[in-house]
Amino acid sequence: MKRAGSFFRAGHFPTLLSSFLYFDVSFMIWVILGAIGTFIVEDLQLTPAERGMMVAIPVLAGALLRIPMGLLADRWGGKRVGMLGMLLTMVPLLWGWMFADYLSDIYALGFLLGIAGASFAVALPLASRWYPKQYQGLVMGIAGAGNSGTIIATLFGPRLAEAYGWNAVFAISLLPLAIVFVIFSMFARDCPTTVKPAKISEYKHVMKMKETWLFSFFYSISFGGFVGLTSYLGLFFFDQYGVSKVTAGDFVTLVVFAGSFIRPIGGYLADRYGGIKLLMWLFSGGMVTLFIIGTLPSVYVTLGLFFVTFLFFGAANGALFQIIPTYFPKEVGLVTGFVGAFGGFGGFFLPNVLGTMKQWTNSYSYGFWMMVVMMMVAVWIIQKLQKNMKSGIHQSTEAVKQSVRV
Repeated sequence: MKRAGSFFRAGHFPTLLSSFLYFDVSFMIWVILGAIGTFIVEDLQLTPAERGMMVAIPVLAGALLRIPMGLLADRWGGKRVGMLGMLLTMVPLLWGWMFADYLSDIYALGFLLGIAGASFAVALPLASRWYPKQYQGLVMGIAGAGNSGTIIATLFGPRLAEAYGWNAVFAISLLPLAIVFVIFSMFARDCPTTVKPAKISEYKHVMKMKETWLFSFFYSISFGGFVGLTSYLGLFFFDQYGVSKVTAGDFVTLVVFAGSFIRPIGGYLADRYGGIKLLMWLFSGGMVTLFIIGTLPSVYVTLGLFFVTFLFFGAANGALFQIIPTYFPKEVGLVTGFVGAFGGFGGFFLPNVLGTMKQWTNSYSYGFWMMVVMMMVAVWIIQKLQKNMKSGIHQSTEAVKQSVRV
């Protein structure tokens, strides 16, 4: 209770809540094509490869836009950029409601939906800067739990599409977006002690650091796995096991619930035990579950395995964003956008890999096993990092002992 009370006194909770809501509704809209994808696929008669591209384009666009959104948030303030992002997100929703009739329309509005995905680079730094170092994992976990917006999309999207048609889902999505826009504009605040934006030369220095690229690779697996599978699983369950469109959406809702709400716990555990060490165990667990999924067991066994896999992904996302403010306290907006962009790239490639491998081999197995290989590489890198860190600590200790003797 004492720790909870000090947490609420340490920062600005209205901004933390507003950041969560902004990210939540944006994430809901970002993955809307995946939520109603089974209806679009049936209506437009798409091939497996076209299905993968349809749900992957918003993820790619979100990845590309996160870096500029992070830069703008550093310079103009997170509140101003967040409000602009929500206004621009209304454009593809209006397009999907009134004009989307062909696959080319879906691809184009899907790219614009990436604006919602780029909210990641604005919402998390806006909340993070209000809180001291010891609460960064918890704060980034709470704000990042806005990826639970996926639950809203997958739970209600298929039902609304079945009742009113998939075009109407875009129109209905405008309502929660407008409500959150009002709340965000009223209660969110930029931290008054925010550090001045770094110069471009300093940004280049950050890009030269190996940690930036390693964290980006790790996040391309954890968040890329989360958002990529979120976008594609409805299509997977519908195609592989023949469940109804609404049931497929419910299955995705269940596993996404696990991945979303474990994220703050992942941040909390990283605060206590170390993010790098936690990542190694989470990725190792994901390797096992995804390998078994690749054997394509019965539908309910697969569902249970995805539930556990999303627990690993969600906790890993929280752990990674406990690490970033620790390494890059002055450039958190840029690095968050950069690392987040790679998470989006991972989420773009995964649906394409699954769809393409299905079209080439008539099986999803090889797509899942390719994910296992990537996680094996990540675990190997983490083990190397841990050895280097222990070696560095040992060398520092010896240097101190030598200076004392002198």
